[in-house]
Amino acid sequence: MEFEKKRRLMVENQIVRRGVTDERVIQAMLKVPRHLFLEEAVWESAYGDFPLPIGEGQTISQPYMVAVMTEKLELDKDSCVLEIGTGSGYQTAILAEICGQVFTIERIAALEKRARKKLEELGYTNIAFKIGDGTLGWSGLAPYNGILITAGSPKVPELLFSQLKEGGRMVIPIGNSFSQILTVVRKKDGKKIEEPCFGCTFVPLIGREGWEDA
Repeated sequence: MEFEKKRRLMVENQIVRRGVTDERVIQAMLKVPRHLFLEEAVWESAYGDFPLPIGEGQTISQPYMVAVMTEKLELDKDSCVLEIGTGSGYQTAILAEICGQVFTIERIAALEKRARKKLEELGYTNIAFKIGDGTLGWSGLAPYNGILITAGSPKVPELLFSQLKEGGRMVIPIGNSFSQILTVVRKKDGKKIEEPCFGCTFVPLIGREGWEDA
């Protein structure tokens, strides 16, 4: 009950008050137990307005960032989405609450193993996992209604964009390895329509079409 209350306050104060209105996103954020995707030692901080470390030099994003990135994809129950950077699995769970199918790629095997175990324990059956270079996407299952990149990239990875459906949306932080601009990329007539949103800070996107140094 304590965590349910914290989750409700998180959604009210950090998400709804900042302008997130998509009811599907709000309900997903109310439902998914964010603390379970973290080490028990930091459970008391799980619903705070900040990112938290998850090991391997990676982080779980601030709750508002998870909500707003999800909202900007404009997904529904029929959507098929590709997530680049499984991380803790929390964002994956939020997507799985909204979408018909989530495909998620993580380059760090230890993180993928923990996230997969947790998501399976929570009963998700609409998620497929892959370990590898996320910047190359998952071409065999393309195209996707939405692509969510949870790491900062110097540019829009071309292979990922090619796997986006016509009319689909990609949400990606674009900038240098220290700070980025959250950007919505729409595919219209096969071309990129980029909409910069606001400043953000993510760990670097490592891979052939991201930052090459691991």
